[in-house]
Amino acid sequence: MSSQEEILGDGRFSCVARDPRFWEMPEKERKVKIDKRFRAMFHDKKFKLKYTVDKRGRPVNFSSAENLRKFYALSESDSDLSESDGKEHSEKKKKKKKAKGKGEADS
Repeated sequence: MSSQEEILGDGRFSCVARDPRFWEMPEKERKVKIDKRFRAMFHDKKFKLKYTVDKRGRPVNFSSAENLRKFYALSESDSDLSESDGKEHSEKKKKKKKAKGKGEADS
């Protein structure tokens, strides 16, 4: 770290520390926000590809779904909706299973 402090202290490179073009991008702004219309791409099988080798031919255990999560994020309001939708969806499945179980017991 001392070498970086020396570089920034040097008059020739002092503008680099103050110039916003060279600042690191904030964590919140790195991912592209998408809305609820496209949230299916995170769990749909059509969007998931399994890679066995990387671009240089080295073997990897990697899928495109990891890339999607790396570059895209649901917008704040949609992520809250998706969590509540997921809970409602699982509750509906449970209710259907219970209803089927009761129907089978009656007959």
